[in-house]
Amino acid sequence: MPLFAGLTREQQAEVATLARPVTVGPGETFVRAGAREAPLFVVHAGMVKLSRTTADGKSTTVQVLGPGEVGGETWLLTGERPENDVVALEGARICVFEPSALDRIVREFPAVGVALLRSLAVRLHSAERMLTARTLADVGARLAAYLLDCPTTWGVDRAATAHLPMAKKDIATFLGTSPETVSRRLKAFEHEGLIQVRGMDIDIWDPVGLELRARGA
Repeated sequence: MPLFAGLTREQQAEVATLARPVTVGPGETFVRAGAREAPLFVVHAGMVKLSRTTADGKSTTVQVLGPGEVGGETWLLTGERPENDVVALEGARICVFEPSALDRIVREFPAVGVALLRSLAVRLHSAERMLTARTLADVGARLAAYLLDCPTTWGVDRAATAHLPMAKKDIATFLGTSPETVSRRLKAFEHEGLIQVRGMDIDIWDPVGLELRARGA
């Protein structure tokens, strides 16, 4: 997992003794908003979403995390209670680190603390990109920003493949548009040579161009 990639195998084995493995079923809530104490967690397999429910009962997906991604660093570093529910989109296996265990890990292995800050910086950059995209009338900008924030793997040809964690109808709801518009925009991106759609996988051939598209260029 990227969070612990800077450690030796011996150090990783020591960290593993402080982790608590958790299996979460589809639709199951792993962390509830307002919990008095919530852990740092790393997704090992599956997908989870962070969602926020408004006073009138409307639920909005804030973020989706996939294998290797970290959640909970914000509330641990700020000391505040979580504002979002963490819900499994599918069966997921998660490594949980309680606050006391994380304190020990960061003290003994400063590289983990640096990796956490890096993860938080990436999260902030993604939030700023999506906020910028949401202020634009162009649905294409919002979709481009969303694709850049999807869980990604890299191929041997260094092309990035984004994995859509939700059905297109759910992505459309998240972006405030219709499934038909999402499909049209994806086809337009393909025509421009930015991406190639393969079912729920999106090959990103021009990440710079997609980034510019997310900024409304």
